[in-house]
Amino acid sequence: MYIVTLLANPTTANLSAATVESLRNAWGGGVAEWLNPDIAAEFPLEEVPANRWQVWDDLQAMGIDMVLRPAHGRRKMMLLADMDSTMIGQECIDELADEAGVGAHVAGITARAMNGDLDFEDALRERVALLRGLPESVIAKVLAERITFTQGGREVIATMKAHGGYAALVSGGFTAFTAHVADRLGFDEHRANTLDVADGKLSGTIADPILGREAKVAALQEISARLGISPYEVIAVGDGANDLGMLGMAGAGVALHAKPTVAAQCDIRINHGDLTALLYLQGYRADEFVAD
Repeated sequence: MYIVTLLANPTTANLSAATVESLRNAWGGGVAEWLNPDIAAEFPLEEVPANRWQVWDDLQAMGIDMVLRPAHGRRKMMLLADMDSTMIGQECIDELADEAGVGAHVAGITARAMNGDLDFEDALRERVALLRGLPESVIAKVLAERITFTQGGREVIATMKAHGGYAALVSGGFTAFTAHVADRLGFDEHRANTLDVADGKLSGTIADPILGREAKVAALQEISARLGISPYEVIAVGDGANDLGMLGMAGAGVALHAKPTVAAQCDIRINHGDLTALLYLQGYRADEFVAD
């Protein structure tokens, strides 16, 4: 048995009953249930339709996300999340680079690295080198003035934790940022890279080993083993090429507003919804959400 979930962006709330019922009837699905009126609905289905991705394309043009997943084991016990452009709306290194006067150049490298066109570790070292001499105090300035949280992040973490779950933030970015984000959003732990600092200024280097794609996979394996759960009981979310390993290993790997080459390699693609999509995918109704 499978579950088809249809999702709209909460700000547009444009998921109509006609759209839900039309698809349910076309695919011979069971009774539809609204998880949140005009925003999220689901219905059971016995088989994966041959035209699944064609329908997905058609719904994308309407601003609707569609996810088809096995009905068994939907609710997960652990959230493993990327930070930059996932739990927050920015790439922290790009914001630091902008303060250093090399924002456009670094942003270009970041985009290529996240799309998988560049080696992640080499690209990270190259970008960090351009930050050499930047006052360490700029980090606090960027956190205060430039960083915004993605809608729904607090609700996802609080709701999963209220149901016995665990939340880990694993980033190819920097601990100076993950510590703040983890604390503000309620993560249980965080992992990232450490910027080297000397005499109050960034040294232009980062401590080894670099936390990249393989380190995110290792984090999934290590944390789930420590909690006594399987990778299948993990829902992972990210947007870049360095997230693909953990997205592929997790029981539910969500490409959230991901780079096209990344989304193409994932079954769960959320391009219109926000982070609350992670709760709807697990079958949570809006009235079950926990506010932090």
